[in-house]
Amino acid sequence: MRNVIAFFDFDGTITTKDTLFEIIRFQKGPTALYLGMALLSPLLVLFKLKVISNQQMKEIVLQFYFRNTPIEVFQQLCNDFCRLRLPSILRPKALNAIAWHQAEGHKVFIVTASAENWVAPWSETLKVGCLGSVLEIKDGSVTGKLVGKNCNGDEKVCRIKEVVHLTTFDTIYAYGDSSGDKQMLALAQYPGFRAFE
Repeated sequence: MRNVIAFFDFDGTITTKDTLFEIIRFQKGPTALYLGMALLSPLLVLFKLKVISNQQMKEIVLQFYFRNTPIEVFQQLCNDFCRLRLPSILRPKALNAIAWHQAEGHKVFIVTASAENWVAPWSETLKVGCLGSVLEIKDGSVTGKLVGKNCNGDEKVCRIKEVVHLTTFDTIYAYGDSSGDKQMLALAQYPGFRAFE
């Protein structure tokens, strides 16, 4: 096939776990993770009831754990996470699919609601593009807020269209595992829902 592109969701599709919680565990330790989740549990209930949006909840969690962390420190720990922790939660079938697309000469992107800080260092080792949520940095530190929208649902398609001219591709593959991927999957002639479980 010529001019083929493949889009992969990250959390739950390529990984077996949600990496937001894994990056918190890695950077802050399990005790801090569980204590924080206990303190935030009333808000998590409101999130489950859809009173609080996905983006609002994510920003609350990010601010709780990472606000005022110098970006150099945060990014180094994200790099360490990609090297030391992430490999143990990757799905072999997903890695094989990425390798197959690359061997066929297809262009590949990771499109994720996770922050690019802890996905891009890994995707770069595979020479794969990364489109993810962007953390706000002020005065050299993480604020816990996002720049623009959380890269989920419709925003995944918007981010894709910002960097890819889809009409130049004859064939599109997309892989995802949740309702937040359905708009991206709808772009593809070959959608793979929970293809690697």
